[in-house]
Amino acid sequence: MTSDTKDPLTPLWPRLSARARRLSNTAEEADDLLQETAMKLMQTLRDGTVIETPDRYAMITLHNIARQRWRQKRETEELADDMALTPPAAPARLACADLRDAIARLPPEQLALMQLVQDGESSPQALANQTGLPLGTVMSRLARARTRLRAEMDMAADTSVKELM
Repeated sequence: MTSDTKDPLTPLWPRLSARARRLSNTAEEADDLLQETAMKLMQTLRDGTVIETPDRYAMITLHNIARQRWRQKRETEELADDMALTPPAAPARLACADLRDAIARLPPEQLALMQLVQDGESSPQALANQTGLPLGTVMSRLARARTRLRAEMDMAADTSVKELM
């Protein structure tokens, strides 16, 4: 079919209409799609462009207009902090830096034991063996260090290590 034809849409209208209904949620949307497709097709023909297969051209145009509208309609919502898949690392890193600073301010006898704990030693008996201190002294120094750290970190006295992780 060439641009000489007076109304190339008449034979295409039933197929275009059916396709527009399948691509739309409402009859009004389908009518809008049909009208915009007809307008684009008529503008193209008026410009002197020869369309060899107007039915194919019209269907592709209809589909492209529908896709363009879908993209424009796509609703987005602003992301909130609770939508993150992974929790942010910054608060934990800041808390760790604050804790390291607080440990550095401990009295020397408590600092020495807490540094060993930081290095991975968690058994009071192993700490006693390593430092040559009595077990009771190690345990009381660790308890005083933890109490002081909790106070400096504004943590409740009954906060456990598990609650910090």
